Amino acid sequence: MLNGTTLNALLPAVRNKGLWFGTLALVFSLSGPASAQERELLNSSYDIARELFAEYNELFTEHWQEKTGEAVNIQQSHAGSSKQARAILQGLGADVVTYNQVTDVNILAERGKLIPEDWASRLPNNSSPYYSTMAFLVREGNPKNIENWDDLVRDDVELIMPNPKTSGNGRYTYLAALGYAQEEFGDDQEKIDAFLSDLLGHVKVFDSGGRGATTTFVERGLGDVLLTFESEVNNIPELNPEGNYEVVVPKVSFLAEFPVTWIDANIEKKGTEDLARAYLEYLYSEEAQRMLAGFNYRVHNETVKAEVADKFPELKLMPIQEIAGSWENAMETHFSSGGKLDQLQRR
Repeated sequence: MLNGTTLNALLPAVRNKGLWFGTLALVFSLSGPASAQERELLNSSYDIARELFAEYNELFTEHWQEKTGEAVNIQQSHAGSSKQARAILQGLGADVVTYNQVTDVNILAERGKLIPEDWASRLPNNSSPYYSTMAFLVREGNPKNIENWDDLVRDDVELIMPNPKTSGNGRYTYLAALGYAQEEFGDDQEKIDAFLSDLLGHVKVFDSGGRGATTTFVERGLGDVLLTFESEVNNIPELNPEGNYEVVVPKVSFLAEFPVTWIDANIEKKGTEDLARAYLEYLYSEEAQRMLAGFNYRVHNETVKAEVADKFPELKLMPIQEIAGSWENAMETHFSSGGKLDQLQRR
């Protein structure tokens, strides 16, 4: 079994050679047991954050050892964030979660009683140290001339995206498309529904998570457009320069926040309170914010934002409140069984 040190040693070679799509399933599973003198921390995270947290873990462990003299072992568990949250409810002993949707954290409070309901107030920016939006990845030369959301519903365009039923990434994509339709069609609900139904009908493959969608588009070569996080579509060309992909950022999209929290019930049992809190608090440091920006996430630190301003095109970012009122309303109205998503797919 590979341990955390081995994983971090392998990462630069994997990233430089652009081979990570084929190796992640083997490399980024739970790391092996720590040595007897090390404390362990388990981070439960969303599925396209493997490379990000492999690098962050190295950054944090160096910081922590320099600060305290303690060597620690950081383990990772990755899948769609909704799946990860269910695993914690079923007993996965994660110390911290770093997810891509607020509802997947809320369920740990509402159903599991593992964290307080006001968890989002414990860290800055509603406990979201970084954020992103939804964007498109197209093939070399942009042969289908994709520029905005309305181009996705042309007859000759096939889409790849995560399934909104199983993936926070997929729900963000759906809500971004909804936000565009609301901007475009105003209060004309019939036109909004028709656009969304048309867009969903152009999806060739609904993968269970964001990384699966990337694999389908990149390795299997299916589809004309991959719909996923801006961070992911920017990472792909950087890690696979031979793939000849291009990034398209639409003018209107969704504000995708990435909530984090420690799991009170678990860290109290394991005696990792100080370590878990420090692990998440350090995400807000200038050094960590610069690393996050290096993975093409948008960050809050003003110094780092100024340094990377050219990387991120300006666009209208619509929060959940503007599109659906609240996450609770979005989940009930659009993603529940028999909800709007199901209705649109049956049209």
